[in-house]
Amino acid sequence: MVTETPSGTLLVPVANPETVERLLDTAIDIAYGQSMRIVLVHVVEVPPQIPLSAGDSLIDDDGEEVRLLNEAVEQAADADVAVESRMRYARDIATGIVGAVDVHDADALLVGWRGRPRRRDIILGSFLDRILGEAPCDAFVKRIRTPSRDISSILVPVAGGPHCKLAVELAGTIAAQHDAPVHLLHVTHPDADDLTQEDTSALLQNYSSLLSDMDVKAESTTLRSDHVAGTITDETADHDLTILGATRDPFLKRKLVGSVAEGVGRAAASSVILTRKAPKDEDA
Repeated sequence: MVTETPSGTLLVPVANPETVERLLDTAIDIAYGQSMRIVLVHVVEVPPQIPLSAGDSLIDDDGEEVRLLNEAVEQAADADVAVESRMRYARDIATGIVGAVDVHDADALLVGWRGRPRRRDIILGSFLDRILGEAPCDAFVKRIRTPSRDISSILVPVAGGPHCKLAVELAGTIAAQHDAPVHLLHVTHPDADDLTQEDTSALLQNYSSLLSDMDVKAESTTLRSDHVAGTITDETADHDLTILGATRDPFLKRKLVGSVAEGVGRAAASSVILTRKAPKDEDA
């Protein structure tokens, strides 16, 4: 029995049987912590010679896609989370997912990421780039590294920016479900002046206070290094989950994620969630 009436919707596209259980673990933590229902969606790509209205002809009633959705629904239901599932037919994955966000009026989107080597002009992946660029809601991108659901420590690299607060809030939500501390990390340049250090201290204090308001234990560390991504990546080995906000980088043509977030996401020893705030809220 679901214990609380959901006040929001988390959309979770599922496609990979090898990672769907771990993706649902995170979805359940978010749904519990933020009083949300989960809408699971599997997008079926329909070739141009077949009308979208005939897309269901591509799916068997006992096929892998149906089993995948049913097992994901069962996992969420067993955790007493409100859940429903949909099969969606579209010409491509990105169009199907972004369309589902609109149809279900989703407040947030959680998608998995394989973390394959980057190709020219493609940051996270061809369909993920489009989703991050077009989805009108908060977006969470999870790369799954560790098989265990146990989370005893969460790392959150912070440097300000429009998506950092969302990363801290998400860390607090997940940490509260596991009674785990959140470790805030700021990497500053070795030659940073006193004013920069004061700004850093204020930033860490603000985020620590935010976590305290969520009844989550927070610890903070400042490290000096001229290699931000590498330093953060080294620290991920001591934590079960790393959550960081997308960063704006003028050298990235698409400016969707940022070189630091992308680099850590690919190389981290822990599982990683990248956060991107809803476009309408970025400048708020």
